[in-house]
Amino acid sequence: MSMASVTVRVDADTKQKAASIAEDFGLDLSSVTRAFYRQIVREKRIPLNLSYTAVPNETMQALVEAKNRVADGKPRFNDADEMFDSLGI
Repeated sequence: MSMASVTVRVDADTKQKAASIAEDFGLDLSSVTRAFYRQIVREKRIPLNLSYTAVPNETMQALVEAKNRVADGKPRFNDADEMFDSLGI
């Protein structure tokens, strides 16, 4: 089987960190790249998790409420004691 070259441009810091991790597994970056390509072919997909952790709905509601309060100029609490009381502190 003939071999082909692949050139990848990445910043030096990322390359150094990736090489360090690969070394921990006894590999070099070329071996990791070949393994990645083989996995793409074997699985017929890009084996990456490109999702992100969604912000919980309760957090989003709190953020919207806070933005609205700031925009309206209406504080949720009149003073620190009231805030601490609501927290049970």
